[in-house]
Amino acid sequence: MRKPAEYYQRDRHWQPPALDRNYKTSVTRSPKFAMISLENSVSEITGPVFGHNDIDPIDDDLLKNYAKDGDPIGERIIVHGRVLDENARPVPNTLVEIWQANAGGRYRHKKDTYLAAIDPNFGGCGRTLTDENGYYFFRTVKPGAYPWRNWVNNWRPAHIHISVFGAAFAQRLITQLYFEGDPLIAQCPIVNTVPDPAAVDQLIARLDMNASIPLDTLAYKFDIILRGRRSTLFENRLEGN
Repeated sequence: MRKPAEYYQRDRHWQPPALDRNYKTSVTRSPKFAMISLENSVSEITGPVFGHNDIDPIDDDLLKNYAKDGDPIGERIIVHGRVLDENARPVPNTLVEIWQANAGGRYRHKKDTYLAAIDPNFGGCGRTLTDENGYYFFRTVKPGAYPWRNWVNNWRPAHIHISVFGAAFAQRLITQLYFEGDPLIAQCPIVNTVPDPAAVDQLIARLDMNASIPLDTLAYKFDIILRGRRSTLFENRLEGN
């Protein structure tokens, strides 16, 4: 019988603070009082599973999953990697979702009023399940940078939003992936809320020419490291329990 297990404590020296006055919207979004630390109960560390049975064969291909009469405009890329726990063990069969702006830097969202055009063949969303080795794969276009109203002339670096669902309410990670060599990364007020340069480095996908497709698609590798449970599944068994 599978036994519930606590998660590792969050390292608050590694995570960005909730309030950073150079990231203006954090002023209104951040809590006004000290956070309360609670131990996980059974309801937080067991179920439910989120949409794992609702994967379409082309959900991981953003070049095709919204296209109506042609291919999306932009630099064709592959984003791939592994989902691992904090002990470097693969996390299989976990739901990974992404969403992003198009090649011009505009989201398909009614409140996005940036001047870049909407691409009629690009929806900007995808999902997949990791395989038995924790591996995931998406095909998409490289998103464009876009301006945002933080200070007078702030721009977001090209980025892809990533959501990783586990098997319980307390097992969701939402993060952002940036691209190696982008000069806007160092200028971004959101990136600069992260206190440790090594943590920022883990948010950057590396160019992976070995996984690229000649005359077709460049590739970027991005491993996602989770805070693991004190025991992780290996060959369908909980080791150490």
